Amino acid sequence: MLNPAPLRTLNQLEVGATARILAIDWDRLADSEARRLRELGLFEGVEIEVLHRGALFFRDPLAVRIGRMRVILRAVHAATITLEPPQ
Repeated sequence: MLNPAPLRTLNQLEVGATARILAIDWDRLADSEARRLRELGLFEGVEIEVLHRGALFFRDPLAVRIGRMRVILRAVHAATITLEPPQ
């Protein structure tokens, strides 16, 4: 029996990689943070690509592409976004 691929979060995705959002743990975010992510188009089923990371400490923040838009996210927010397993 094959083991399913472990689920990853957006903060674990490599630079240049693209994935589809499986789930977002809205309960881990403050209301204002959750509202901002929704306004930026972050929803389940959306494709997202990591463009680059910060150079210092925890490589925070992350620059991502959502559709044609580029967005900067803190790693703590990216950790609430679960990605679909790779095919």
